Parts: sequence; C-alpha cells; structure tokens
Amino acid sequence: METLSALKTDTAQQQIKLIDGKFTASEAAGIINDVLQVKINFHKLNRLSINEADMSNACEFDNGRIHELYQAQEDAEEFLNEMRRQGKKLTITSMINISIDE
Repeated sequence: METLSALKTDTAQQQIKLIDGKFTASEAAGIINDVLQVKINFHKLNRLSINEADMSNACEFDNGRIHELYQAQEDAEEFLNEMRRQGKKLTITSMINISIDE
C-alpha cells in the first residue's frame, strides 16, 4: 500500500496519491470512514469560524457539503457491509489533484 506520495512536482499542479492498495471490506470501511470524517470535521470547523465572524451567514456551502458527506458515508457503509458479507477484497485508489487558481 502506498499513501501520501507526491507524484508530480510541477509548480502549477501537484498530484498526491493518497490511497492505493487492496483491502478487506473492514479495512476499506475504516479508511473511507476516516477520510470522510476528516472532511466533515473540516466543514464543521469552517462553518463555526464563519458564524463567529458573521452570525447572519447561513453557510449554505458548508451545510450542503456536510450533508453530502454524511450521505456518502451512509452509502459507503451499506456497500462495504455487503462486500464484507460476501467476503470480497477491494481495491481503493485515491488521487488528490492540486492546481493554482489564476
């Protein structure tokens, strides 16, 4: 399994291979849940920070994104539970692409 390796060091774009490996359904569930939970917490903290600065801001983007991530977490849990019941091994790959906004 390879994680967090920088693939391209071009100054205009960066790619990071975050996840690349074969996992049991239980291992995959742990990885997916942890990644989604980090993103959910990021948006919750961002929402809190925005609200402290401007209580009238509805934080629609963060609220919507949190809802999407919780839904993704539920969908993944359902899928991975079924894969666990079937005894399947899974391959997970995840690439982060970073580019400069001009």
